[in-house]
Amino acid sequence: MNQTSCPRVSFNFEHRFLPPVYILVFITGLVANGWGLKSLLHNWKKLGNINVFVLNLGLADILYLLTLPFLMAYYFMESKWIFGDTFCKITRFCFNLNLYGSIGFLTCISVYRYLAIVHPMRVMGRITVTHSVTISVMVWLLVSVQSLPDMFYSKTFGNKPGKCYDTTRKFHVEHYLNYSIGWTLTGFCIPFLITLGCYGHMAVVVWTLRRTDKVLKQRSLKLLFTLILLFSICYIPHHVFKNLNLWSRVLIKQKMCREWFNGVYIAHQISRGLVCLNSALNPLVYLLGNEDIPAQLRQLLQKTRQMFRCLSNSSHVPVAQNMDEA
Repeated sequence: MNQTSCPRVSFNFEHRFLPPVYILVFITGLVANGWGLKSLLHNWKKLGNINVFVLNLGLADILYLLTLPFLMAYYFMESKWIFGDTFCKITRFCFNLNLYGSIGFLTCISVYRYLAIVHPMRVMGRITVTHSVTISVMVWLLVSVQSLPDMFYSKTFGNKPGKCYDTTRKFHVEHYLNYSIGWTLTGFCIPFLITLGCYGHMAVVVWTLRRTDKVLKQRSLKLLFTLILLFSICYIPHHVFKNLNLWSRVLIKQKMCREWFNGVYIAHQISRGLVCLNSALNPLVYLLGNEDIPAQLRQLLQKTRQMFRCLSNSSHVPVAQNMDEA
């Protein structure tokens, strides 16, 4: 197929789709993660081994959420990055830290849940908070090492206002595709298989052994559902369409044309919006792992109802006084 017959790629789609998603994630994510981190710090003495990973999960989310206002401005200005090349790379680096840090800490939570349910006697008293902190540091280091090469790829046209690529410019797209595939295997596929194996075996044990506590069963199954939701909505589409989009850019650079280029580009932009939702959905892990949260939610609802009742009662008082005065 000739280059002239290629269907036009709709580059304007990202300007219409991504800003509303970023606004939604920014507001929801800050509220949810801020509340979750406050509750964790308030109950610091009760901090369990898994909650150490949940704390790091929240910190990774906050780190990425703070970069969203700059990305909102970028897409509202129709892809004109005015904050310089260095800050563009820092913004993309924070996204990668959040993405692969979240995957890493969710994997750690899965392994800990698996050990607690399938091998409770072997790990009882052997896993401490110190172990969890050490593992968390190792996750941050590993994710940083994986994400660091991305900083060396060109993402802008110098310091002039222009594009801030989430991958790289077309000159290095072939090398970036190879890097992205390796990154996907080590940063996503391996953790995903570990998580899948842990929860697959754990689900069998939960349903076949009667000795397992019912509350623990329900909490584990809810957590399993949440993780499946996160991987299915946020992580799998992003990695699939990111690499397909890079491949299409390689083909375009080689003067080849395929009818699916535009569809893959749009799907990639949608997956970029979905993957940032993990910063708003990750607090669900905290919600299911902390038994104090439901009680706090009920208290919050009761206070909200009382506040509305007081407002409604106060709004009727001036009306009655005015009628008496008349």
